[in-house]
Amino acid sequence: MLHYLLPCLVSFVAAAALMPAARTIALRIGFVDRPTGRKIHAAPVPLLGGPVIFLAIAAPLWMFAGAGPLTLAVTFGGLFLMAMGLIDDHAKTKSAEFPVWPRAAVYLAASAVPVLFGIRIVGISSLSGGMHLFPGWFACLATMLWVFGLMNMINFIDGVDGLAAGIAAISSLTLFFVAVLKGQEDSALLAAIMVGAAVAFLLYNFHPANIFMGDAGAIFLGYTLAVLSIDGALKGATIASVGVSVLAFGVPILDTLVVFARRIAEKKGLHRADQLHAHHSLMKWGLTQTQTASFLYLVGGLFSLLSILVFLLFRS
Repeated sequence: MLHYLLPCLVSFVAAAALMPAARTIALRIGFVDRPTGRKIHAAPVPLLGGPVIFLAIAAPLWMFAGAGPLTLAVTFGGLFLMAMGLIDDHAKTKSAEFPVWPRAAVYLAASAVPVLFGIRIVGISSLSGGMHLFPGWFACLATMLWVFGLMNMINFIDGVDGLAAGIAAISSLTLFFVAVLKGQEDSALLAAIMVGAAVAFLLYNFHPANIFMGDAGAIFLGYTLAVLSIDGALKGATIASVGVSVLAFGVPILDTLVVFARRIAEKKGLHRADQLHAHHSLMKWGLTQTQTASFLYLVGGLFSLLSILVFLLFRS
């Protein structure tokens, strides 16, 4: 496991070193998230953390893994999403919201990128060992839905300083251990790199944050986590490994399910932004941003430990 430490450190150092420059540039050109009625922060915050996270993940991946399918899927899908995310973030600099449907169309298109590079949920095997392969169209559809869903779920929880990056770090660490135990070197490498980038970003994003990752960063992190899980835990999926993946992303998945259920009950559109997410509720109950993020880290950590325990129990 020690040979994964260097890629993790390279990613960490790259993100930590580039973040101050990104913050300076964002302030100079006015690329900042301006407060609106739905936002928690009271002053404009630089919004260029996303491109740094992308560089801190993609560059070490090319350096240590080369031009394999995983590298290509992360890079090209990430560039596609980064362009859309920066357009969306630019609207925030004008205290506006970019329309949801163009974003959704681009995100859906990007979710097909892993399929183009052969990274897909090809089937599921039973606990007895028999493999049930999905038809090609269903394998593509299942892959795209998982990627599309997870990238949006990570974006949904990016509402409190440090929350999305912290949960991404916890989930990446979980998938790292699963990949190592399964002997999946490329997946373990990407997971280690993601841990380094996410933890470095937290140095600047934990409350009080002096830079945000923006939609560009949150969508990219969600996309990369989804690709990582498909290439790792969900490769040759069993019922148990599906459970491992769901538990590894327990906080964003549970938060999304609860919010969607409440929106349906209140007859609101599922895409409508509101303050029904877990972090909003915790802060309404009196928790600070630091307490809210820390509590959800704890919940995420417990989900991750349960995920690894499930994997070990069904592996033996």
